[in-house]
Amino acid sequence: MIMHRDIHPIPCAWVIGLLLLAGSVASLDAAGPGPEGEPMLTDFTANTPDFGWYVQNDNVMGGRSEGGFDQTPGELIFAGSTNTRGGGFSSIRTQTLQLDLSDQAGIQLRLKGDGRRYTWQLQTDARWRGRRISYWADFDTSAGEWSTVNIPFSRFYPNFRGYKLDGPELDPGQIREMALYIYDKKDGPFELRLASINAYAE
Repeated sequence: MIMHRDIHPIPCAWVIGLLLLAGSVASLDAAGPGPEGEPMLTDFTANTPDFGWYVQNDNVMGGRSEGGFDQTPGELIFAGSTNTRGGGFSSIRTQTLQLDLSDQAGIQLRLKGDGRRYTWQLQTDARWRGRRISYWADFDTSAGEWSTVNIPFSRFYPNFRGYKLDGPELDPGQIREMALYIYDKKDGPFELRLASINAYAE
């Protein structure tokens, strides 16, 4: 069963607790080697970090898509249904991170897809006209098949509210957030199963 964890107002006490936690944890290091010897960020088990995933769907801008996730030991399932009569997207995002992947070449995902196109997002402290931007890279999936997807940092382009920008370039040494989107301009159900998120070197 998919848990639809949409954003709701957070009680003040929770905010204070999160701020204290953020102050005590300056950065997240790789959890060890992944299945192909690459630095592992998480495999959704107790031995690797919990990035505090949460949902953000297009209803924040009046859209009608639905999406959520269910996390079990060793797997995160992102599923729902997109509706292009509105924003047309669903996403799950991490809480604030502090990752230095400057010695790596990109992000590696072990996943089972449904044949639709997805987007991986990274966010740094970079800004455009004073506003924080994100970096997007699309990837395709094969329906019902497990695969390993490498997304080089060179493929991530700067984006602001759906608009592609000319710069600045991604700095992988200053990653503050990661997110998984479906935004392929199609209607209908989707499901993607993530088994691990790694970084990989050249």
